[in-house]
Formats: sequence, C-alpha cells, structure tokens
Amino acid sequence: MESVLEAVRRWRRDDTPCALARIVHTRGSAPLPVGAAMAVAASGEIVGGVSGGCVDGTVYELCRQAIDDGRTVLERFDGSDASPLSQGPTCGGTSEVLVQPVDDAGDTLLGRLDEMLRGREPVVLATALTGDHAGAHVLLGADGAEGSLGDDLLDRHIARLATERLGRAGAVTVDTGAPGDPDGLTASHRGRSHAPRVLLHSFAAPTLLIFGAGAFGESLSRVGAMLGYRVVVCDARPALNRPERFPDAHEVVTRWPHEHLDTVPVDETTAICVLTHDHKFDIPLLTAALRGPAGYVGAMGSRRVHAERLELLRAEGLTDRELARLRSPIGLDLGARTAEETALSIAAELVAHRRGGSGAPLAGLEAAIHT
Repeated sequence: MESVLEAVRRWRRDDTPCALARIVHTRGSAPLPVGAAMAVAASGEIVGGVSGGCVDGTVYELCRQAIDDGRTVLERFDGSDASPLSQGPTCGGTSEVLVQPVDDAGDTLLGRLDEMLRGREPVVLATALTGDHAGAHVLLGADGAEGSLGDDLLDRHIARLATERLGRAGAVTVDTGAPGDPDGLTASHRGRSHAPRVLLHSFAAPTLLIFGAGAFGESLSRVGAMLGYRVVVCDARPALNRPERFPDAHEVVTRWPHEHLDTVPVDETTAICVLTHDHKFDIPLLTAALRGPAGYVGAMGSRRVHAERLELLRAEGLTDRELARLRSPIGLDLGARTAEETALSIAAELVAHRRGGSGAPLAGLEAAIHT
C-alpha cells in the first residue's frame, strides 16, 4: 500500500489526475487479499495491482474511466458471463474492487495515511463503498478521526467500529444498515438511500526486532521493511551499528540486546531475530525473549552452536516448553549461502509463521493456495 500511496502523492503534487482501485471483498481463491491496491495516472503509469494479472487490465480501464468522468464504481469479478471481464479471474475466486478518482479531499486523507504508515502508526481507513458518498473516507488514528462519510451519525458509528480495530491489522467490510444496528442507521437513512457498506482497513505494522548489525542483519532489515514490519536493529557494537547501513530500519539502537528488549513493547505479533551469533549476547537475550510474549523467536547458528546454546539456556532455568519456542537454526532450508539469501530464508519462515503456511513447495500440496 505504501508504494501506491507514494505514487498518488507524487502524481497529485505534479497535478497529474489519478485514480485508486482497492479490493474490498473476496470469496474463494482470490489471488490478493482485501486491501490490495493499484493506482493509475492519467499518463498511463501504473503502480500496484489487484490480482495476479487476470483482472488488472480491466481495472486499469476502469481507473482511466474514473479519471475521465470523476465517478466512483464498485465492480464484481467472478468469471461469469455478466462480469466486466468475460474470461474472469483464472483462480476461480470472486473479488469486488472499488475504483475511485482521487480528489482534493481524498488526496489530503490519503497523504495523511501515507505519513502514518511511514511512521508505523496504527491507523484505520474507513471508506464508503455504496450510497450517496461512495468513495468518501474517514481516517482514524490514536489522536482521533479525520474526514467524513457524509453523515454525522454514520461517522460516529464508524469511529466506534474503527476504534475497536485500531492496532489490529486486517480489513473487513461492514453493512451499516444491517438488522439490529444499535445506532439505528437504517432508520436514519430511510427515504434517502440505504445505509452504505463500509470498508474498514486497519493498518498495524508488526515489529521485527533484529539483534545483530552484521551483514545478515543489514539484509534482513531491508526484507523486513518490504514485508511491512516496523524494523528495529539493535547491537552493542557501535562500529557495526551505523544508521546509514540500515536506511529501511525505523530505529537503530546501540545497546546491549537484552537491556533494549526490556524497554520495548512486545506482543504476539512481534518477531525477534537473534543474529549476533555470540553467547555473551545471545544467552541473556534469548532468556528474556523466550519467557516473553513474542510470537516468533529465532536465532542464527550452526547445529553445534544451537546444541551448546540449549545447554546454556537450560542452565539459566528455561523449561523444555520455553525452549521449544526457539527456532534455531533460524530460517527455512533454501540452501542459502549469501547474506541476502539467508535473509530471504528467514523472511520466508516469518511469512509462514505469520500466515500459517507449511513452508513446503506448493507443487507437492493439494491444499488451497489462497484462503
């Protein structure tokens, strides 16, 4: 999403008209999840995508149309003869895509969203999908809400729903006119139009704590940022821990690793990668990490080093259950040799852990690829 927002901001700064397309609902084997985005400029430039390619061409034309006529449209792609793309998504799933021109109001809020994402601030973008104000946004962060969906009662209702989702990454479409609506939104819209469907897209970057400022940490910081993590690099050695080596890191800290870990918030979305490969750093750090709530704890080292490390950790009083949480040697078996390849193998394990994947080759599996 960040690259798409960056492109929108650049085009708007250059007075180039543009449109934004986002997946707002999926069913079945859709190639990309809700929230995936594509932006198109009047010049024809494209950034991002909303499919594996099967509907991007049609969405591109819808974006060009939105730039020309200024209208917001919600299109459903399901492969039926009635869908805009007659051949349909080749994966067999269904996707709904909202296409809207970016006007001044949208530009302001999307620019603010871009800033918050770059700062790794938790934020929810609410977008009306139907109704008189389709395409309107409300942006809610820790400091309050900005924007409007065109109705005060609806804005208050959405602000409450968005607050509940703040800090929880993901996207969901809600029907604000559903029966049993506690705010009476259906009645308030009677005689005008139905209460709209609204997309609530919550952005909350998980934290990747990289301990070890060597070549492996340098490569992993780049990949981690690309995957949407808030990357923090920590090392006690100032000669290695130079910020210019880690331009994609949100923070670079020179401190003993276990001391820094004691000062930062950690939850089940946090990933801790111990790349220092030195017992004097690793043992106090892993002792604290394995007793904490981090969802992923991995450590670099050979199998011999891992065996030595386990004995030292047992001497610190860690239980077999705590030690079972340690992923070491870190990463998936890709046959990696270089620092970049090793970072890729670690990142692959992070994705598999975060998304519940097996790490096995897809060619040998019968399970669904997209869920």
